[in-house]
Amino acid sequence: MSIHILDESICELIAAGEVIERPASVIKELVENSIDAGATSIAVEIKNGGKTYMRVTDNGSGIASDDLPRAFLRHATSKIRTRDDLESILTLGFRGEALASICAVSKVETMSKCPDSENGIRYCIEGGKDTVYEDCGCKDGTTIVVRDLFYNVPARLKFLGKDVTEANSVANVVSRLALSHPEISFRFIRNNKTEILTSGDGKLMSAVYAVLGQQFYAAALPVEYSYNGVNISGCVTKPLLSRANRSQQYFFVNHRSVRAQVFTAALEEAYRNIIMVGKFPGCVLMIDIDPASTDVNAHPTKSEIRFSDPKPIFDAIYFGVKNALMVNDRDVEAQIDDALKKRSTLSDEQILKAPEPKEDFQQFTFGASSAVIKDFVFPQVGSEESVSRQEYLMPDGYDFTQEDQKPKNTVTVKPERSYKYIRPDIQPPKKEEPPAVHEDEKPSMVAVGEVFKTYIVAQCGDDMYLIDKHAAHERLNFNRLKVDEAHVESQLLINPIEVELSFGGHAAVCENLGVFEQFGFGVTAKTAPFISVTSIPMLLDDEDPVDLLTSVADRLAVGDLIGFDSLFDELFHSVACRASVKANSDSAIEELDALAKLVTENDIRYCPHGRPVSVKFTKRELERMFKRIV
Repeated sequence: MSIHILDESICELIAAGEVIERPASVIKELVENSIDAGATSIAVEIKNGGKTYMRVTDNGSGIASDDLPRAFLRHATSKIRTRDDLESILTLGFRGEALASICAVSKVETMSKCPDSENGIRYCIEGGKDTVYEDCGCKDGTTIVVRDLFYNVPARLKFLGKDVTEANSVANVVSRLALSHPEISFRFIRNNKTEILTSGDGKLMSAVYAVLGQQFYAAALPVEYSYNGVNISGCVTKPLLSRANRSQQYFFVNHRSVRAQVFTAALEEAYRNIIMVGKFPGCVLMIDIDPASTDVNAHPTKSEIRFSDPKPIFDAIYFGVKNALMVNDRDVEAQIDDALKKRSTLSDEQILKAPEPKEDFQQFTFGASSAVIKDFVFPQVGSEESVSRQEYLMPDGYDFTQEDQKPKNTVTVKPERSYKYIRPDIQPPKKEEPPAVHEDEKPSMVAVGEVFKTYIVAQCGDDMYLIDKHAAHERLNFNRLKVDEAHVESQLLINPIEVELSFGGHAAVCENLGVFEQFGFGVTAKTAPFISVTSIPMLLDDEDPVDLLTSVADRLAVGDLIGFDSLFDELFHSVACRASVKANSDSAIEELDALAKLVTENDIRYCPHGRPVSVKFTKRELERMFKRIV
C-alpha cells in the first residue's frame, strides 16, 4: 500500500475530531476565548442539546476586521508567539485550533466589533469554507453562532447522546467556567429558558450559590490558606453533608478547571476519619501557583495538568482544608420547629437568595434583573463588635445576609506521620495559639442522665447535648491509638511467611523497611520479588497479613501518598470499636459525666467512621418548641 498525502478536507475533519467531540467541547472553546478577550458578561444559548444551535455572546475586546478570517485558520492565535511562551501560559486558550476545528464540522456565523471601530464585521463559514464577509451593525464584543454540528460527518453525529445528555454536559462546562471566574456574569439558556445566572460581582460564594444551589452553599466552609508558594482559597462542604460520588469537587489552577489525582488525594486525606465510609466531600478550591511549574499542554482538551513537584500542592490543600474543618465546622444542631424545617438549615440571618447580575447583561435582549446589593454593618450578637456583611435581594423576593467568610483565626495541623513516601521534611507554619480563656468563663459539660442506655443527656451553658456514648468513646480510643501508633506491639511467628510481591512493590517495601517495622511488621528482603515476614502486629487479630502487605506494597509502588495510613486506620477502627463502651449497656453517671467532659475538652465531633458524636439543642429552640417564645 503506497503512502500519500491526505486531502486538506480530510485533514480538517481528523484534526477536528481531536478537539471537538460534542457540543460541550464547542462551548468550552468559545467561552474560553471570550474570557481571554476580557469579557465581563458572557451569554451561552443552546437548542436541542447544542446539536442544531449554539450561541456565545460576550462584551470583550472583539476581533479586528482584518483578523477575523485569519482567526479561523489552523494554528492562528494571539495568545502565544514563541516556544518560550508555552512555559508560562496565562490564558485559557493558546493552540489556535478551536475555531478551525469548529468551522470544519459545522456552519458558523460570527459578528464582532472592536470598541474603536465604527462598524462590526459579519463572517460566515461552512465546512471550512467562507461564504459571507461583510460589514454589519452590532455592539462591542463578539457573537458566534454554531449551527448543525457534525452535519458533514454523519458517522460522528450518530455517536452523540440524547439532547438532554448533551445539554447537561454543556451546563457542566458553563458551571465550571462560572465558578472559576466569579468576576464575570454568566448566563446559560437552554431551549429559551435561563438555567444559570451569576452576578459577576467577583465573590466566589455568589457564584457558588448561583451555580451549585442553596444546599451546597449552606454546607460550605470557607478555605483560605497559603503554604510553600501555593495559595488555596474557596470552600469545602461539612463532613455530614457529603455525596456518594465526586461530582461536586471542583478544582481550579490559576482559574483553569483541571483534574489531577493529587487534588482528590489531598482533599480526602483531610476528611479521613470524619466522613462516612463511601461518601465524598464537595469543594470549590482555587489553587494559585507559579505557571512555570505547571504544564497544561498535556491533553488536547487542556483538562489535565502536570506539576514539576506535586508535593507542595498536596500539602497546601491538605493543611488548608484541615484548618477549615477544625476552625469553621460546628456542632450538629437540631431544629425542632416545623417552620424552620421548611426553610433551611441556616440561621434567621441566612435565608439564601441569588445576587444580582451585572448591568452589562442589559445590552443583550435577555432582560435584566431587578436585584440590588447593598452593604451594611450587622452587629454581632453578644458583643460590641461589628462584622461586615452583604445583604442580597433576589428577583423572586427572597433575601439573605452573608457573613464574611474569612475565619478569624487559623489552626495549623501538623501531618500525622512523616514518611519519605508521604510528606518528607514538611515544615508547616507555626501553630497560632488561640486567645486564653479563663476557666471560670468557660462553660463545663455536665452529664445529667442517659436515655435508651445509649445516649448521654448533658448540659453545657445554655445548650443541651445528646451524645452517642459508643461513638464518643470509640473516637477517643481511636485518637489514643493514633498517638501511640509508634509503639505497636509485634507478635513473632513460629514459621516465617514468604510473600510474593510485584517487582515494583518489592522495591517499595525494601525502601521502607523501617516504616514496616514501626507498624509491627518484621520484614526481611529476599531475592525479588519475595520478602520474608517474621512478625506481625498484634492489632491484625484475624486479618490476613499477606493480603495487607500485598495491598500496601502495590499502593506504595505507584506513589500513593496516603496508602499506608489509610490501610492501618482500618485496624485502628476495629480495635477502637472493640475497646469502647457498647450501646444498650449500663453505665454509671460518673462514667457518663467523665465521657461527656472528654468530648468537650477534645472537641470530638465525629466517630472514626464519620458519624456525628453529638447533637446540640439550644435553649432557644427548646423554648420555641414549648411556646415560651415566638
